[in-house]
Amino acid sequence: MTWNARTYDGGFGYVSAHGAPLVDLLDPRPGERIVDLGCGTGVLTAEIASRGACVLGLDGSPAMIEKALAQYPGLDFIVGDGRDFVVAQPYDAVFSNAALHWMGSEPDAVISSVREALAPGGRFVAEMGGAGNCAALTAAVSTAWREHGLPDPDLPWYFPTPAEYAGRLEKGGFVVRILEYFDRPTPLDECPNGAADWVRMFAGSLLHPLPAELIESLLRRVNELAAPALRRETGWMADYVRLRFAAVRR
Repeated sequence: MTWNARTYDGGFGYVSAHGAPLVDLLDPRPGERIVDLGCGTGVLTAEIASRGACVLGLDGSPAMIEKALAQYPGLDFIVGDGRDFVVAQPYDAVFSNAALHWMGSEPDAVISSVREALAPGGRFVAEMGGAGNCAALTAAVSTAWREHGLPDPDLPWYFPTPAEYAGRLEKGGFVVRILEYFDRPTPLDECPNGAADWVRMFAGSLLHPLPAELIESLLRRVNELAAPALRRETGWMADYVRLRFAAVRR
């Protein structure tokens, strides 16, 4: 997935804004060493650092890291893969907001890498998309693709049930202390073209191989299909379902 960091912050800044309660759950303390896994442009990395922690922001997108370094020159950011990142010394906590569902091809490898990065008793605090996340959006995408004679799209996300992910954490060497699963309908305030704008940002990899004239037709159809469930008088909504947890390394 190739990210446009400027568009991400400008039109989809709610991703970071909704992470504030997760930082409270992390409860970073002065002097703690914390990894922000999937840090994006560094907004929450900076928030954690403001509470006195020493933070390393890690993200798989060079564009995101480039912008994070420009915005927060006093903080440490590196490009890295959640499935196999390695740190020189153990950390007190690993934090992740809205990123783990992008690493779903090998969720157990991500959990293993997080465990290896933590000292015994270290915290893994994260929020990701849970089962049912963006169900109306993804159904509209899949239907539009089929109607245009295209193969079913290979959607890039992993949205587990609470039981599934808790089981992975326990098997991976963690004790789950808190797990919450909840609906969070989210206004797409900066998406004048509705679901189509959401697809361009978060599922752009599905569009890259297609001719421009087909893309416009596809996205018009996505909007038509998604509108009954997601368009309100006040604007478009995203049908988010979140899985939030805090676990401790055994």
